[in-house]
Amino acid sequence: MSDFDEDEVLKADSETEYEEQESEVGHDEEGIPEDDQIEPCPLNQDIVAKCLSLLCHTGNSLSHAYVRLDLNSKGLTDLVLLSSFIHLRYLDISSNHLSDLSPLAGLTHLLWVKGDSNRIQQFESQWFDQLGFLQWLSLASNRLCDVKGLKATALETLNLIGNGIQTMHGLECNNLTNLVTLELRGNCLETTDGICLPNLRHLHLVWLAKNNIKRLEGLERLEQLNTLHLRDNQLESLDGINSSMKCLQYLNIRGNLISSQSALQALFTVEKSLRVLVVLDNPLAKTDDYRLYLISHLSQLERLDKDPVTADEKSEALEKLKEFEDESAQDQED
Repeated sequence: MSDFDEDEVLKADSETEYEEQESEVGHDEEGIPEDDQIEPCPLNQDIVAKCLSLLCHTGNSLSHAYVRLDLNSKGLTDLVLLSSFIHLRYLDISSNHLSDLSPLAGLTHLLWVKGDSNRIQQFESQWFDQLGFLQWLSLASNRLCDVKGLKATALETLNLIGNGIQTMHGLECNNLTNLVTLELRGNCLETTDGICLPNLRHLHLVWLAKNNIKRLEGLERLEQLNTLHLRDNQLESLDGINSSMKCLQYLNIRGNLISSQSALQALFTVEKSLRVLVVLDNPLAKTDDYRLYLISHLSQLERLDKDPVTADEKSEALEKLKEFEDESAQDQED
């Protein structure tokens, strides 16, 4: 891992941060010019000279080169000139009019690329597979509809927030063997199927939120998953959560359509690992005893919604466990 630390790298570790970021999702198309209205603005030497920084040793340690280039909001339409800046490691090309990132293919020392708010429509032909050291890539608020063709074997963090992605098919584990964090908030997904990444540890806080997800599918392949954030989707049940997810500790399903206790039964397959659960703003959360019901079946739970699970609640939940089991059996008979 690089020791480079950027404020822009998203680390949404709290509900408060989620609220602050919610307004950033997606595109505001009003006032954005059509492609045929954009004046060509290729990258030139004058722009580069003003935007280079961070002087470092080159690979042989015998010379120096600037390794960081900040081209944010320069109105750029192409990056052809970049191909000669082979020592770059950190590149910000966000908020331009770029649709082609293939000039980056020769920048084999790149570790970090931020390309948010451009016009990228597909991964195919973008040549990320030639960037053997690329660890962090953000293409939030572009025009991606799928992830076919994405290959970056060193990549650890991928941010695709606010695109129009409808399916995750094509995201293959052999193309992303080191991916740890995947950010997909504010897309058009209806299912989790296609996220086949055995090394993926964090679909972290907020990063599957604000989609149209109705079905949880293919999650059995995510055996290392620690955190799953599904806030503000259209789930009516948690079928798809299963015992293969033996590392799952944090689950947020706030703002879905869960209305019955039976819709949560799949949770009990991860009872040994689950520590934090958020179910606020579901119909179920308005019913009596939903909190005690969950505490009685999830023995390792430490926090439910915004409140810690207390010893008194655990005692009361155990006392009501038989009652809950009888009610569940009666519901199944009906």
